[in-house]
Amino acid sequence: MVESVVVVGAGLAAHKVVENLRKEGFEGRIALVGDEQHRPYDRPGLSKAVLLGDAEPNDLYLARASFYDDKGIETHFGDAAVAIDRDARTVTLASGAELPYDALVLATGSEARRLTLPGSDLDGVLTLRKFEDTLTLADALRPGTRLVIVGGGWIGLEAASAAIEAEASVTVLEHFELPLLTVLGDEIAPWFAKLHRDHGVDLRTGVDVEAFEGDGGTVTGVRLGDGEVIPADVVLVGVGAIPNTDLAAAAGLPVDNGVRVDEHLRTEDPHVLAVGDIAHANNTALGRPLRVEHWDNARRQGRLAALVLLGRDDVYDWQPYFYTDQYDVSMEYIGHGTKDDDIVVRGSLDDDHFSAYWLDGDTITAAMQVNEPRLAGPLRQVVGLTVDRGRLADPGVPLDAFIGA
Repeated sequence: MVESVVVVGAGLAAHKVVENLRKEGFEGRIALVGDEQHRPYDRPGLSKAVLLGDAEPNDLYLARASFYDDKGIETHFGDAAVAIDRDARTVTLASGAELPYDALVLATGSEARRLTLPGSDLDGVLTLRKFEDTLTLADALRPGTRLVIVGGGWIGLEAASAAIEAEASVTVLEHFELPLLTVLGDEIAPWFAKLHRDHGVDLRTGVDVEAFEGDGGTVTGVRLGDGEVIPADVVLVGVGAIPNTDLAAAAGLPVDNGVRVDEHLRTEDPHVLAVGDIAHANNTALGRPLRVEHWDNARRQGRLAALVLLGRDDVYDWQPYFYTDQYDVSMEYIGHGTKDDDIVVRGSLDDDHFSAYWLDGDTITAAMQVNEPRLAGPLRQVVGLTVDRGRLADPGVPLDAFIGA
């Protein structure tokens, strides 16, 4: 019987574990451990609302300051977990404190991938992963600020959108021939490239970064492989994230592109679960293991872990989901398409309102909508269905026609 739960990590997934344990009636001891001084906050807001000026940093917190005390949740913020003794079932913190557990949930998240290039340690070369990162970048965004973004992924493009709205001068450097190419493919990715160029971003693709140049310890430019130096007042490196699996690996838990867990989010040790960015979990909807670094997954896996700890037989059975807001564009993506899938577009890519569907054979593996929020519900329902491609491509055939057919 579980009477004491320790949750390591203080992000969205961790918050949802402790929140749902209490919501579902768990009366035992709960300890929440985080390496940051902050209580859990909403990381998507780092590259969205706060940078856009639509929210204050304090708006990102997931609960009021008194929430954890009110719910009887013991907190250890700014005191990182440094070791796990699985035999003794204890977690040791940096302060030397030891926390006993009946069940341990690892929610250690991921960290921004850094470039090991000359000048990468210069002041003004930033990543965007933590609370302070956003404050630093937001403070630097002024009319005329020369921002160079290395990486044309979601973080980089969202930051570019916010910077353009702040009237900064923005250059995005992308290694591949298109931004988001590995995610959206060569049919949809050009639409996002055009979106940013149309808003004034100097988007350069197929380029390599060789070094960061500086003066007096502060970055002044980015040197490309061909020798060109792009002037910069600030540089944002957005080249992906790395799951924080060191703690799990040191405890002898299997690690393979994250911490390996089953469909109930349990590791090979039945007393230890893993959730969120680090969880490489068996997804029953897809029939294969999957690791997802997105807000919706962290939220839902946090709740799933709580239910599993309370004896429920629930499983990881949902499709991946993520969203982005850039300029006047709102996009949602559901599923897990691959570069080998075919794509069917409903509407026109020349328009700002369309939907797209990734197909493996005649089975929809993923779907996205751009500025079509009414489709959010139907998209979730069609992913996984086998359909007639011709009818799917016909915008005159409503999506509801495929649901339950």
